[in-house]
Amino acid sequence: MKRDRYDNPLSTTSDAARDHYVAATDLLLAGQPGISDGFQSAIDNDPDFVLAHVGLARGLQYEGKPQAAKDAIAAARKAKGSLTEREASHVAAFDLLVAGNTTEAYPAIRAHVDQYPRDALLAQTCSSVFGLIGFSGKPGREAETLACNAMLLPHYGEDWWCLSQYAFALCETGNLNEADIYIDRSLARNPRNANGAHVRSHIYYETGDIELGVSYLTDWLGPYDRSGYMHGHLSWHAALWALEQGDTQTIWHRLETDILPDVSQSLPINVLTDAASLLFRAELAGVNVPQARWKEVSAYALEFFPKTGIGFIDIHAALAHAMAGDGDALMRIITSPNPSTGDVVTPLAEAFHALAQQKWPEATSLMISAMGDHARLGGSRAQRDLLEFALLAALLKQGKDGEAKHLLALRRPALVGTQAVHGLAMH
Repeated sequence: MKRDRYDNPLSTTSDAARDHYVAATDLLLAGQPGISDGFQSAIDNDPDFVLAHVGLARGLQYEGKPQAAKDAIAAARKAKGSLTEREASHVAAFDLLVAGNTTEAYPAIRAHVDQYPRDALLAQTCSSVFGLIGFSGKPGREAETLACNAMLLPHYGEDWWCLSQYAFALCETGNLNEADIYIDRSLARNPRNANGAHVRSHIYYETGDIELGVSYLTDWLGPYDRSGYMHGHLSWHAALWALEQGDTQTIWHRLETDILPDVSQSLPINVLTDAASLLFRAELAGVNVPQARWKEVSAYALEFFPKTGIGFIDIHAALAHAMAGDGDALMRIITSPNPSTGDVVTPLAEAFHALAQQKWPEATSLMISAMGDHARLGGSRAQRDLLEFALLAALLKQGKDGEAKHLLALRRPALVGTQAVHGLAMH
């Protein structure tokens, strides 16, 4: 029986199918383009290779093609290939995930990974801030993600993918020195791992090493294909550093080349959240953002996320609608949030409405009511800084400069001295 790179048995007799499957899996874990084509090549060499159909479904998810992903899972169920116990469990878990049944998918995947920890394609659904734990809406999700990755670590040795995921979990829980060590070990083994480059960028952001971050990411992005699913988001990181340096020209170049809806090739969740947050953070830093840009992002949110669901998406959609002046779309988020995060989403959506109307005291009160537990929304600490800066800006608008400076020094000391919020640069 053939085996994958993690020594899991594969029910195919074709060396070519196995090789394409292994290569496509690595492309997915590394955030490189060509994922679906790779899994399709495995299928072409063995149409009854069930896991190749499942891999194709996962690749299509990363390409933002949910219906095609469902079709690929249906093809996996119809394939006539034999399955080991692990493979049968693998298929069943992905079947739930692709169908959108995350409530049942998460315990099924965790049970599977407990038994088969080196099944990386399933393990990666829980390993990052954008995974099933990250978007669970539960308190303590950062600690749970770290625990999940710590459980995986002994089973993977010096594997570049696992090392990078553990490094990210360490970074998000404030263990920056240790995170630095692990991401260096990961990138030494695969320097073209886009997810690893992403973690390295987060560590530079959290430590305030702007010059190092700019140099590293500019060089890394140069040869990275724009169709890679991390391209738009890594460009967002580069634009954030330009923002902190006051480099307006680079901010707009990144936005108009890599981030806004009409140019980005990223997943819809990244297109919306990256575009909305960067436009807002640019405004907070004193950059003039045309209303037409907000309307473009608001329209995108309505097209791809017409209903509430994941809190992280909902707050960015609410922000776009508030800034674009679409009160009806905003009110739908305020009144019908997902119950798991609604107690945080509703006051933040109302706060964005108040900010757009320049009602600074009201915005401040609403922001403060939600700040204590905003980690439940999902996303990274760097992404949720948009909430920190929105509160700082509201305080500054009321002339509460001292309070704003103390708040920044307390909550995000690495950003003291940057130009992240207009009027708040401290030296």
